[in-house]
Amino acid sequence: MGHMTLVQGDLTKMEVDAIVNAANNSLLGGGGVDGAIHRAGGPAILAECREIRARQGGCPTGEAVVTTAGNMPSRFVIHTVGPVWSGHDKEAKDDLLRNCYKNSLKHAAKINLETIAFPNISTGIYHFPKERAADIAIQAVKEMLEEYKVIKEVIFVCFDNENYDLYQEKLANLSKEV
Repeated sequence: MGHMTLVQGDLTKMEVDAIVNAANNSLLGGGGVDGAIHRAGGPAILAECREIRARQGGCPTGEAVVTTAGNMPSRFVIHTVGPVWSGHDKEAKDDLLRNCYKNSLKHAAKINLETIAFPNISTGIYHFPKERAADIAIQAVKEMLEEYKVIKEVIFVCFDNENYDLYQEKLANLSKEV
């Protein structure tokens, strides 16, 4: 079965089959990790996003689409749209975030990708509570690794210390359970 690892650093420099982008519904780039990916990957990513928009409109929250990675070392970008956190309807937001991880890995498995790197989806400008998001991410990925044997490694790439420390602690506790 595949495994989960943790790094702190720049998602756009990861040498993996696919990196996951925390996109917005428009797929046309934005701030945070989304902007960084479009800048690092160059115009090829936006061109493919525009084709997807022409075909299906934007990308609904919790769903995912795949494009080239352009100039980045990864082969593909899986764009998924995380939920914007609000105090009400917490379970629905949890489900949407869970779907981001599950649908991203479903797309990865469909095209036989073995290594996938995720950012901390929705924990930036979308204000999803970081600890809650980490629990959801780790649980969802764990379930998908059991289901999709083709995926060998999922890497959580944390930009900030707070997320890195949270994931480090949670993954260490998970390995004790095994």
